[in-house]
Amino acid sequence: MESGPAIFAGAVFALFGGGLLLWTAVRVRQRRPVAHGVSPIASATLAGFAAVVALALGTWCFTRL
Repeated sequence: MESGPAIFAGAVFALFGGGLLLWTAVRVRQRRPVAHGVSPIASATLAGFAAVVALALGTWCFTRL
């Protein structure tokens, strides 16, 4: 019964992190801005970092099962 919230949270973090990482990679590859009004390098770096953190949190949630 306690594994239900961990599975849900892990899935949400993994889907968000994977989607953000994929979206950021596509935007950088197309040389389009990741965030408007911000340096392209800074926005891509911050978005990539947030994606990796979300994927790490998802992995951590899944290891708690």
